[in-house]
Amino acid sequence: MSKAKIIITVVALVLLATSGPAIAQMGGPALVRVAEASFKDISPVTLVPGTVVSRNDARLSAEVTGRLIAVADVGTVVARGEVIAEIEDTALRLLNTELQAQIVRVEARLNFLENEEKRFAKLAESNLAAATQLDQTVSDRDVARGDLAIARSRLAQNQDQLDRTQINAPFDGIVAERLMTPGERVDEGAMVVRLIDQENLEVIARAPLEYFRFVRHGQLLDLQAESLQAIGVVRTVVAVGDENTHQFEIRLNVDSQLFPVGQTVRVSIPTSETREALTVPRDALVLRAEGQSVFVVDANDEARQVQVTVGVGHGDRIEILGAVSAGDRVVIRGNERLQPGQAVSIMDG
Repeated sequence: MSKAKIIITVVALVLLATSGPAIAQMGGPALVRVAEASFKDISPVTLVPGTVVSRNDARLSAEVTGRLIAVADVGTVVARGEVIAEIEDTALRLLNTELQAQIVRVEARLNFLENEEKRFAKLAESNLAAATQLDQTVSDRDVARGDLAIARSRLAQNQDQLDRTQINAPFDGIVAERLMTPGERVDEGAMVVRLIDQENLEVIARAPLEYFRFVRHGQLLDLQAESLQAIGVVRTVVAVGDENTHQFEIRLNVDSQLFPVGQTVRVSIPTSETREALTVPRDALVLRAEGQSVFVVDANDEARQVQVTVGVGHGDRIEILGAVSAGDRVVIRGNERLQPGQAVSIMDG
């Protein structure tokens, strides 16, 4: 092959490589994913601040006085019933031993008196013993029974105190804070450790009283935290307004995997009754210099660009006003470089 032919061939290959994408962009089918425009019940909303909190957040206190000998480290994950802190129990254990010995002694005396009662009762039948001896024995027996009940009660009380030298987790959680450290002496009621349940979270928000009638139990409300969006379920609405701020409280269940405890979020509160509106997925919106639009795929699988006005958002969908009808297929993937009138190939799923 001559040198001139080689040059012509190389130039032709370069032109084909550079012009191929342009041709495909202008007239070739574009691979897109679509969704249907549909009517949804929505309402205008306002954003109010909220905070993610744990439904189980406890500061556990000592129930006996003594010296701390162990406290779980911050970050320790514990199960319900697991020991979190321990208080020295030497004096209580020694008292337990003493009370058990006292019970044995009282039981022995009571057993003796009960046998004596039986013996004197038989002798009294034969008039060989004075009635006063039997009466005295019965009286001593009753006193011994009372002493035994007191001793057993004192042992139970001491055992209860002994059990309380261990501070146990009332629920599954993580140690968030150590308020006292081993070696310190604690008094009854002193806070020792803070335990937080990271699995059962909720959002607490407060909204103006004028919107109270638009929020109800079980309602789904949008949550926003920076770039993260989620859905919260209204668990309860506290129907008591604050007289100073004129607000009411809302509590929403939230997925524990999305937010940490203490996260600040914005909650979308409805400000009027719900109404039916035509909506599309937010991903269907195309923002260009000429304004906002969506691409509608017609029966011939060609993209038609429609200018729209955006209304109220609802979760991952948003209200639109324009020449779009319910059931129309709108492009939600691949619409960034799509051109009006361009043929499309629809992806499955």
